[in-house]
Amino acid sequence: MSQKPAVVCLFEVLETLVLTVVIFFGIQAFVAQPYKVQQGSMENTLLPEQYVLVDKLSPRWDAYSYGDIIVFKPPATWTQGSDVPFIKRVIGLPGDTVELKQGLVYVNDVKVNEPYIFTAEDGTRQQSFPAPGGATKWVVPAGQLFVMGDHRENSADSRNFGPIDVSNVVGRAWLRYWPFDKLGFVEVPAHPELASPAP
Repeated sequence: MSQKPAVVCLFEVLETLVLTVVIFFGIQAFVAQPYKVQQGSMENTLLPEQYVLVDKLSPRWDAYSYGDIIVFKPPATWTQGSDVPFIKRVIGLPGDTVELKQGLVYVNDVKVNEPYIFTAEDGTRQQSFPAPGGATKWVVPAGQLFVMGDHRENSADSRNFGPIDVSNVVGRAWLRYWPFDKLGFVEVPAHPELASPAP
């Protein structure tokens, strides 16, 4: 049997490496992207230093819905020179009226059931108050989402900077893959109380 020249073997190795890199970056750009949780705003659902896989593909045909956890680019006026994306939960959809009353969240005058809100060790659940001196009621414009962190007292979110543009959303958190003992799909609660479309 004849052996392949070294140049041919080297070319095949380089070709494989280039193809692997192209596929890797293609998947990150259009299908899924890893994301490291760097803020404490989603405790206890997601903790700092955990890694999630962000689904970038399905939102192309399946619009974001109540309870989705999304990764997005924060408004330019809020980044303070940082390019770290935020991770929050979708509370209001385009056309919705979101209101904070007595520490509770209402969407279209319906109280939202929020089992995911941060709970202290003594069993006390946090309440949802507006930013100091900020608005208590918002109408979500077309093409935007109202988002909040689960750790309401430790989250900069739409209470501070208003609804966000859907165009700035990277995707939805889909799978927690690190640490391995926390491996599993990111659960999204059903919100039957919000099933009716916004008026």
